[in-house]
Amino acid sequence: MPPLTDADIARIAAGVIDRSLPKPEWTHAAHFAAGLWLHAAPGYDAPRDMPALIRAYNEATGVANTDTEGYHETITQASLRCAGSWLAARPDAPLSEILAALMASPHGRSDWLLAHWTKPVLFSPAARRAWVEPDLQPLPF
Repeated sequence: MPPLTDADIARIAAGVIDRSLPKPEWTHAAHFAAGLWLHAAPGYDAPRDMPALIRAYNEATGVANTDTEGYHETITQASLRCAGSWLAARPDAPLSEILAALMASPHGRSDWLLAHWTKPVLFSPAARRAWVEPDLQPLPF
């Protein structure tokens, strides 16, 4: 997949906000793209706003938010912390450059959280419902 442009990132974020993003486009990279955009956009507070946006988007695309599927609070908040730290370290860089660097890093791997949480803890209903602290090692940001 080619790197996402700033316009792609804005389109993804808008598509999540208005629930029009085609479900196949809601990828791991798209989650980070939307998170970066929300961190950078005036009027949004990514950690506060992203949970409701994802829940609503999931419902609009036929994904139930339950203890076993759909929205996951711990993964969302950890990913937003990651995205926020990448943005803070590169305040003048275009979002597309930040996203490309993030996705090329170990944090761009879909399993990056397993360096911080064991699978039973990360994929527990408790972690899906609310923030659960890492049980292996703290997040670096």
